[in-house]
Amino acid sequence: MKSSTPTMKDVAREAGVALGTVSKVFNGLPVGASYQAKVEAAAKKLGYQVNQYARGLRAGKTYTAALILPAVDHPYFGALSQHIYTALARRDYRMLLYLTDRNPDREQDCINMVRQNKVDGIIALTYNPLSIDGELPFVSIDRSLGPDIPCVATDNYGGGRIAAEKLLELGCRHLAFLRTGSMQPGETDKRGDGFEMVCRTRNIPCEVFRQNGDGDADAFRAFFRSHTKNGKPEIDGIFCSTDLLAERIRKILAESGIRIPEDVQIIGFDGIRQLGTNSLYCSTIIQPVEKLAETCVDLLLAPDRSNIPSLVCLPGSYAPGGTTQEEF
Repeated sequence: MKSSTPTMKDVAREAGVALGTVSKVFNGLPVGASYQAKVEAAAKKLGYQVNQYARGLRAGKTYTAALILPAVDHPYFGALSQHIYTALARRDYRMLLYLTDRNPDREQDCINMVRQNKVDGIIALTYNPLSIDGELPFVSIDRSLGPDIPCVATDNYGGGRIAAEKLLELGCRHLAFLRTGSMQPGETDKRGDGFEMVCRTRNIPCEVFRQNGDGDADAFRAFFRSHTKNGKPEIDGIFCSTDLLAERIRKILAESGIRIPEDVQIIGFDGIRQLGTNSLYCSTIIQPVEKLAETCVDLLLAPDRSNIPSLVCLPGSYAPGGTTQEEF
């Protein structure tokens, strides 16, 4: 009995082209635009689907990439995973998602599982030192894992500079940089470096308070008490290492009756949008998330990896979000 499942020969017959032309279209090889349109129309009409497994065997690939993230309940990580998925799908790649909750053992377990699943490469945002197979294409986000592993990041140093210059432009004269996060060094540490450099250059007082992990709210309260005189804050401009920290600091200051942005102006970092809206949580340095994702995928799938840069920095941009005084 003849199978009801259409074959490449059926597509070629329906499109009126050679079988080799159909093969080129389905394997992403260049053909004339009119031929490609005919083949795609015939495949759609017949309900033909490319056998990705067979295609992968012929090409020596799985057409699958792994993405390793701490979580997806954080708005930035959620947006990043969506854009990486979209960038891979445009190249006919599937994405396997692994979540680690920042746990070092789980991060390494994910790397080991990915090796077993025979993917074509890994994109990862991790917080701990890892043992990585040098033969498997790997792209790191925000953290250098070695000279042969490309790292993609926003220009964190430049973002810190922009934040300091904006606060000074808006009239602030006593600044602070607040940071929470991993104790492992990474590109995100440069946010504070750029901010402090502007303060030193301009001779502006700058207080720096760093905590590892999620940070302790009582420690932040104590920090602000130590910089309060006669019930008024000495600090009038704050740069937070993330938007989520900026939101926490806004609430902590509000507990003491400090008004944002009238008494203290705050700038965060990430560009997180409120769920279901296009509104920012705070004034912020926006990370170019879509461009970050595209760059990661381009580096991962590059046919020639001999000249791939060890670090690619993409520019961020400032946007007001209600915690600075442009709108007042």
